[in-house]
Amino acid sequence: MRRAMLVLLIALCPIPALAGLTERQIGQVAIDPLPGARVPTALAFRDLAGHDQTLEQAIGGRPTLLLPADFTCSQICGPALSITASALHNTGLVAGRDYSLVVVGIDARDSVEDARRFATGQVGGEGVSVLTGDAETIGALTNAINYSFQIDSDHDAVAHPAAALTLTPDGRVWRVLSSLALQPTDLRLALIEAGEGRIGSISARLALLCYGFDPVHGIYTRQIGNLLRFSGMLTVAALALGIVLMLRRPRGAAR
Repeated sequence: MRRAMLVLLIALCPIPALAGLTERQIGQVAIDPLPGARVPTALAFRDLAGHDQTLEQAIGGRPTLLLPADFTCSQICGPALSITASALHNTGLVAGRDYSLVVVGIDARDSVEDARRFATGQVGGEGVSVLTGDAETIGALTNAINYSFQIDSDHDAVAHPAAALTLTPDGRVWRVLSSLALQPTDLRLALIEAGEGRIGSISARLALLCYGFDPVHGIYTRQIGNLLRFSGMLTVAALALGIVLMLRRPRGAAR
């Protein structure tokens, strides 16, 4: 319960505003893949060892979770990677056998060393690729999946969708998920679905949960704000109910 309360408090705390981007620029930040969208699998990035690696090699013929990230961001991307790693760990699926994880840096200014610091202790091993690239390569990937972001050079920050995508083994975009709301059961089904049923059976469709973050004002948008307030009310109600039940419990029951 203490962990749940801590997560809620962190989520409710405002993050310092980034005033370098305009409302119009923020309005252009979105992800909306077209039907049949496919990542250019021949694109070559650099892995954590500094070697060239194509998206085809990173996908490895497996259903894939693609996570675009800013490797120097700790406010959103760091927690998103932690949530992703935890959710994948609890799916019961095995990286390198059942799926691949591809984390791609969207800021061409980030180095391989930035990528190493970002991934250390979070993800790694067979079936996991953490990739950096130049502006042209990153642009080719993000354009293919209709992923729009804005770079705030004055604050060394990037405003981008907090999203992850499941890909089929041949690189087709299958689903778009919130990288801040990944649940093991939903993620497992999404990967199974992307694998066209080859690693299990599909028993339900996914219900996507969208979040929003406003880096201009440094606060969560109305949609996520309403969700957090509702969650907070439920948490307070649960705590109050627990206290009432404890107070009404007969003293002899504890013996």
